[in-house]
Amino acid sequence: MNGFSDLSRFPRIAKAWFLVLVISWPSPGLTEDRIERFKVIARPIAQFHIGSSERRFGALEFVGGLELTAANREFGGMSAIRFLDAGRNFLGVTDTGYWYAGRIERDGNGRPVGFGDFRMAPLLDSSGKPFERKWDADAEGMAISGDRVTVGFERAHRLLEYRLDTRDFKSLPEALPLPLPKEELRKNASLEAVAISPASGPLGETRVVLTERSLNRNGDIFAAVLTGPRRGIFYVRRTDDFDISDAVFLPDGDLLILERHYALLSGVALRIRRIASETIRPGGTVDGAVMLGADMGYQIDNMEGIDAWTDSEGRSVISLISDDNYSLWQRNLYLEFRLAE
Repeated sequence: MNGFSDLSRFPRIAKAWFLVLVISWPSPGLTEDRIERFKVIARPIAQFHIGSSERRFGALEFVGGLELTAANREFGGMSAIRFLDAGRNFLGVTDTGYWYAGRIERDGNGRPVGFGDFRMAPLLDSSGKPFERKWDADAEGMAISGDRVTVGFERAHRLLEYRLDTRDFKSLPEALPLPLPKEELRKNASLEAVAISPASGPLGETRVVLTERSLNRNGDIFAAVLTGPRRGIFYVRRTDDFDISDAVFLPDGDLLILERHYALLSGVALRIRRIASETIRPGGTVDGAVMLGADMGYQIDNMEGIDAWTDSEGRSVISLISDDNYSLWQRNLYLEFRLAE
């Protein structure tokens, strides 16, 4: 990716226009059924707040980040990321219907310095073929429990469950019941996040799904717990026109929600809210404190994915990934924060 990917070189209004335009820009089509292995070039990000050495941001401490590029037309569109172990090997999905997998390379201080062993392969349908239409391939949320991977799709609203397979990527999906009424799901703002709650929490171990911007009559966002003692629909309070882009549970059971916002004059913004899991109940509406907020004065882009994992010292670490929408004006970013509690 060339220098045009650096949004900081453009006036704020121009940045905002480009971000608004590319959000629905056509993505590259799927290729035939194969695994792509290629090198990802990583440029380290040492400062989260541009021009500042500040490292503490609310409840989070910035560890480091990467700006990612690759000479492969399928690279990009990353909408979810999940770690298979403590901050090393990862699996994710793209909104063009691909799996992506690799490992985080780190320096002697544990900061991320690169992506290694990177590969991509198409998600398969029940007949073993890649999805042919963008409409069917729009994977947005993903969660892993044991050897099962649940993927949520927008547009063609559905939940599919795959067997975990990061070697051959040949797993075929099984459809799961949709936990929300289809008539309540907006075409391009439906199933955005899938998370697994811990067995020790009040929800028990279960899948939880959240929509991007499917709203009830009060203007709050539809979500649902799929099984267990608190199975049913609940709502997330929508404030300041932020939409949900992903979610993950912390080990203590609290839910972190990654949100984004676009405005013509100010461009893109993100925030992370922390929801107490005991407040999630059928028919209820949840809200929580903002742990992190950032605008275009920070190293952010269209941040789509979030995961949480525990490092070797027992500290919770938050990882974020961005979706560049295959645009020259956006970037693929990986950011890492430590929960400072």
